[in-house]
Amino acid sequence: MDKKYALKALSALSQETRLDVFRLLVKAGPGGLCVGEVAERLHVRQNTLSTNLGVLARAGLVRSAREGRSIRYFADLDGMRGLLAYLMEDCCRGRPETCRPLLDALVCA
Repeated sequence: MDKKYALKALSALSQETRLDVFRLLVKAGPGGLCVGEVAERLHVRQNTLSTNLGVLARAGLVRSAREGRSIRYFADLDGMRGLLAYLMEDCCRGRPETCRPLLDALVCA
């Protein structure tokens, strides 16, 4: 990931609804959620949600799959890993133990 894509991803997450959507999709896991389910859970109108999902998709943070007449959305964890790696790239200054507490907090138990 380069600076341009990092800025796009951070910009996408800097809006309340988009952050809520991304976190909900992360929580949903590999099964993702259909657009209607996301709208219902977050109490967001579907047209507003579609716009926000588009921003997240262009930022590489969500992906979608058509299922008949519905669209299922998933958190793109590779995109998030890329963003986190970019942000942490120079973190340790050659001393990985410095970042160990942060990395341990990020790893699923």
